[in-house]
Amino acid sequence: MSDFGDDAVKHLQELLRIDTTNPPGNETPAAEYLAAHFSAAGLQPMLIGETPERKNIVVRLKGTGEKPPLLLSAHLDVVPVEPESWTRPAFAGDVHEGYIWGRGAIDMKHMAAMCAVILPRLKAEGVTPRRDIIFAGVADEEAGCDHGSRWLVEHHPDLVRAEFAIGELGGFSVRMNGRIIYPVMVAEKGTVWMKLRATGRPGHGSVPRENNAVARIGAAVAKLAGTRLPQHRTQVVDRYLREIAKTQPFPNSALLPRLHNKRIANFVLRRVPDKGVAAALAAALSNTAVPTMLRAGNKVNVIPGEAEAYVDGRSLPGQTAADLVREIKDVIGHDIAIDVERDMPPVEIDPQSPLWDTIVATLKKHDPEGVPVPYLAPGFTDAKSWSRLGTRCYGFTPLRFPDDGVKFADLFHGHDERIPVEGLKWGTRVLYDIVRAFTCG
Repeated sequence: MSDFGDDAVKHLQELLRIDTTNPPGNETPAAEYLAAHFSAAGLQPMLIGETPERKNIVVRLKGTGEKPPLLLSAHLDVVPVEPESWTRPAFAGDVHEGYIWGRGAIDMKHMAAMCAVILPRLKAEGVTPRRDIIFAGVADEEAGCDHGSRWLVEHHPDLVRAEFAIGELGGFSVRMNGRIIYPVMVAEKGTVWMKLRATGRPGHGSVPRENNAVARIGAAVAKLAGTRLPQHRTQVVDRYLREIAKTQPFPNSALLPRLHNKRIANFVLRRVPDKGVAAALAAALSNTAVPTMLRAGNKVNVIPGEAEAYVDGRSLPGQTAADLVREIKDVIGHDIAIDVERDMPPVEIDPQSPLWDTIVATLKKHDPEGVPVPYLAPGFTDAKSWSRLGTRCYGFTPLRFPDDGVKFADLFHGHDERIPVEGLKWGTRVLYDIVRAFTCG
């Protein structure tokens, strides 16, 4: 048989060369590439979707049925790129300086490439697992899952129903003061997309007037962007901070478990040298509301009577959309209307399970110095959909980064997205061992 890692690299390169930028998505060619590969391996993939351009692939390695299935999932769509800001072409799948470059390398075609190796390998080895192993390569995660996991759950739930799922966000190595941490997502924040509306007195642009809708929405957005919302203590973040603290020297070992205290958190966050780390910690402690779009007027010499701002809100476990709206109103006032346009509640599981034990034991085998820790993801994933079927979802797509200054967080949705070749090969072996041990043991 060919090498695990080389096959994963090849599949990732081919997937990166298929432009699945969402919008519009057009994930079908990527699903077809995977389907042809699985079919050649003797599996029976299914291509299914709401439209011809946005097909999902679902394939199942049958087991004895002694235990409920394990679902492996990856989304096939990617976010847009700004080509002029990239060092190498975003859709070429180049290998350069030890990395595979391309939009989707991390988010998250690498998981599809790993699964394209793992299921055929188990099939070729004649393995009959105690659980069915399902792979779902889905469309539209980047825009809210409507054509992908959400559509499958609502229209074909039996194709993807499972006891446990492994997907994004987690499993990537993070270096902290000489220690290697592997976050494993066991919870993710809720997503609350909102429209803020300010009204005012319209008129001719040559005559300044009070109660200008554009000025009012601008002031609200500026105030919201400059304010950290109240902190809320959550079990998952407490657990994460305690586990991280065990790996750190003093004073971090003493301060991290106490970040639920807002005074201590403010003190620490102002002094963290890596502003990306500080932002991630702040997002784990509070609901967030980030202005992302503005809309007002259609003529330069006309004062519009209405102005709008769109806000990407994220809510902690235990918090609701109504809680978040109330906190925003406390910042911007009650004279700006807030319309909730989409509400996807938080997802959280108890990390302790046979799958968690398998993940921890396998990571220790492949990286004895690495420390797996349960983690709250600030963004949303397809776990929003899978969890509606009662599936317990873990974010774990293992990747090991070399100590060369390249950071996962900087590449996720960023320019020059890329993945280390050796890190992908390592992750493929780790994920294979986890899947085999969990489904066959």
